[in-house]
Amino acid sequence: MNKLRIGLYGTNGHQIQNALVEHPLAVCVATAAFDRERLPEPLQADPTIRHYATLDEMLADDRVDFVSLCSPRRRDQAAEAIRCLEAGKHAYAEKPCAMTEPELDALIAAAHRSGKAFHEMWTGSAFSQPYRAMRAVVQAGTLGTVVQVLAQKSYPYHDARPRDEDVDGGLILQVGVHALRFVEVVGGSSVEAIYALQTRLGNPHAGDLRMATSMMMRLANGGVASVICNYLNPPAFGIWGNEMLRVFGTEGFVESTDGGTRTRLVLQGEDRGPLDVSDPGPTYLDMILASLTGQGVMPLALEDEVHPTRMLIRARADALARG
Repeated sequence: MNKLRIGLYGTNGHQIQNALVEHPLAVCVATAAFDRERLPEPLQADPTIRHYATLDEMLADDRVDFVSLCSPRRRDQAAEAIRCLEAGKHAYAEKPCAMTEPELDALIAAAHRSGKAFHEMWTGSAFSQPYRAMRAVVQAGTLGTVVQVLAQKSYPYHDARPRDEDVDGGLILQVGVHALRFVEVVGGSSVEAIYALQTRLGNPHAGDLRMATSMMMRLANGGVASVICNYLNPPAFGIWGNEMLRVFGTEGFVESTDGGTRTRLVLQGEDRGPLDVSDPGPTYLDMILASLTGQGVMPLALEDEVHPTRMLIRARADALARG
């Protein structure tokens, strides 16, 4: 079986180079705007990998089937992903994949028009444990009707966080996307309307970096959801991402707390205790590569995969309008 040939563009985000060492379905063949020293040692020593200064130079390489984008500026990434698709390459883009709805619509249209796959990085956060097990509980109907979802995503502050949201997308778009994926993918209902407030309070420097946001949502099934995101996770917590998710239904609730280290399922007449999270399942990248090599089917349609980003674009606009 021929492996998918991957090109890596940029390092502004969670680039996939480490996953490509002896991957059964993919091989790295090129980089662009990429520091070679950030490649794992086996790839640094690979003389077949070509290194380019620009994305367009790499797109001209007919060996490249698939481009993983961690663009130097997130504001430019949607247009760069569209260039990849129009050049006949599959594209995989760091969150947020777009910063405006017209860009997102153009990206979806380019994927359909080109016949090439497009996916957004970190969609897999909602398919990893313990969220994989929580999703199974919801899908089985164990909670009855899901009425309310509460989610949290908290990271530490550090001085390297960009002051300019165009670099990484800002708090709502690049952190909130995890929490909205928990709401939609685990909670089982899409967000229909969203409202947001954000603050710079606690920012030790001048600039546009927002430190905290609160969002309220109406779900398509008639339920409601709330999300908080911030850069206020103390280093002493010991886990980089302080995550929490609770899904409340008519028959009980399921929760994950303390950065995903604790779970609990409680029904009307029974406390079932922790969930079984022993099965890690495939990574989202592995799902994508399997689907592109005819060995699997993606769990979400493209429009559903990027729907959390769409709603967060609206949340960001709402927050900015409120001052």
